[in-house]
Amino acid sequence: MNRDRGEGLWVMGRVAQITVYTSNFCSTCQMVKAYLKLHGFSYVERNVSTDLEGRRQLVALGYDSTPVTLIGDRVIHGFDGPAIDAALADLKK
Repeated sequence: MNRDRGEGLWVMGRVAQITVYTSNFCSTCQMVKAYLKLHGFSYVERNVSTDLEGRRQLVALGYDSTPVTLIGDRVIHGFDGPAIDAALADLKK
């Protein structure tokens, strides 16, 4: 996975960024990351327990708990497989 380099999924010649905001000891965060990995998608992980800038970004999005997943312009709070699938499908349009 390309967590630290800020790379994302290439769709139609452009990078479609996937960012997962996580925290320590978050089992739901682990589910989101495993789901993306299982389906072959890379992502940037921002662990808000240790990443102050990531925490600021999470709060700016209007959230204070994890996981929060950004896929393109979609924001998904918690683990929602169908919402993740729909957001990934939208990237391919």
